[in-house]
This record gives sequence, structure tokens and C-alpha cells, in this order.
Amino acid sequence: MGSGIAQVSAQAGWDVVLRDVTDEALDRGIGGIRASYDKFVSKGKLAAEAAEAALGRITATTDLDAVADADIVVEAVFEKLEIKHEIFRALDKIVREDAVLASNTSAIPITKIAAATERPERVVGVHFFSPVPMMQLCELVRGYKTSDETLATAREFAESVGKTCIVVNRDVAGFVTTRLISALVVEAAKLYESGVATAEDIDLACKLGFGHAMGPLATADLTGVDILLHATSNIYTESQDEKFAPPELMRRMVDAGDIGRKSGQGFYTY
Repeated sequence: MGSGIAQVSAQAGWDVVLRDVTDEALDRGIGGIRASYDKFVSKGKLAAEAAEAALGRITATTDLDAVADADIVVEAVFEKLEIKHEIFRALDKIVREDAVLASNTSAIPITKIAAATERPERVVGVHFFSPVPMMQLCELVRGYKTSDETLATAREFAESVGKTCIVVNRDVAGFVTTRLISALVVEAAKLYESGVATAEDIDLACKLGFGHAMGPLATADLTGVDILLHATSNIYTESQDEKFAPPELMRRMVDAGDIGRKSGQGFYTY
């Protein structure tokens, strides 16, 4: 997700620092960005010169201090609060006082993330969707202490990279989009787990009956069953609402490594 955010930002003219923990991870990220640009070029949607210029605006590094002069920092690490706290505590000591600290979290309350900093008013949720270059939505989330100025800066950034924004004004776990998709995926997985219908028929019902472009189980495979399991678990832990309690099937799939398209097996075989 981080490389996708870097890609659209660089393409929009931003100078980008892409930071990861290993050189190997950075190589994969830059390689993915280059491959995506090449695809856009081959389809005539991006000039080759523009693609090269965008790549030239991305600096890859393992040094977190490299973000010291950034206007906005977008964190996109794994969905565990402890890891995000570690990152935000470090960023709080590194970045400028006027910098915006944004999290790409899909489910963890922004107020909880901001609590690791001395500037909760400068922390905001900026939730992109995968694949970032293709998905038009960005969900902006106001934490309990997020200032109007911070929210406005986040919107300006998201719109500058071509996204349409919705605003979540109350910092509930899962926000708007993840609560909706989690409830749908959990119910679809329960129907499949109990043998009510096949995965194909459950998805077909949503596509032909409700006009969805993709069914919930195919969506889970695309997003990653592991990612959705963490998201739904976070929402359930926070809300204690049973409709977000992930079924045993999802936990066993993750235990077995059947996490969707990226592993070759999820609710479907790829």
C-alpha cells in the first residue's frame, strides 16, 4: 500500500521519500512502482517521460530521519496498534512542528494512534484503497483532537493525487468503509462456512442482486483474508458488536496461509 501511495504522489508532482525497514523491501516497492508506470505507459495513459520524471521524484531509504522536512507523512505499516505507536513516537521527535502525521489504517481509531504523540491535533486518518493507482476513494478520519487545519491539509493532499474524499467525523473503529465491508464479508464467510451456498453463488448474489462490481468473498481474496481478519478483529475488540466477530473459518484460513490472491488460495483458487 505504501508504494502505491508513493506512486500516485510522485506522479502528481510531489517529492516523495519512501521509507521501509530493509533494502529488499524497498527494491520490491520501487520495482512495483516502475512496473505499474510501465503498464500505464503501454496503455497510452502516461507518457514515458512523465513516468521517468515521477520515478526521479522518489527517494528510497531505510532511514526514518529522512522524513524530517516532510509536509505530510503517511504511515502504512501493518494493522497493529503497538507497531503504529512505535512509528508515531519516532516521527513525533523527527518531523517539523507544522507537519501532518497521517495513518493509512483501515480500522484502528485515529485517537488511539495519536495518543503516542505530543501533537494529537496534527494526526489524521488518510485511508487509501488498494490498488491505490486505480481506486478513486480516500477516507479522511478525524481523531478526537484532530484540528480543522490538519483535516483540510489532508484533504488537499488526497485531492492533489487524484482522489475523491469522504470525511469520517466520529472516530469509530473501522470508520465507514471497513465497517461496511467487514460486516458483509463476515456474514458471507459464515454463510459459506455453514454450507448455505457456495462462494461463487454468494458473490453472484451480491453482483447481480445488488449491483456490486465484486462479491464479498472475492473482495476478501483481493484485499487479503489476513488483512480483513485483522480489521474485523480490531472492530470487534473495540465495539463488542457480534456482527464483526470473524468466523472460525477465516482464522483457520489465515493459519493455513490461504490468504487470497497473494498466496494463490483463499475462498477461490488462483
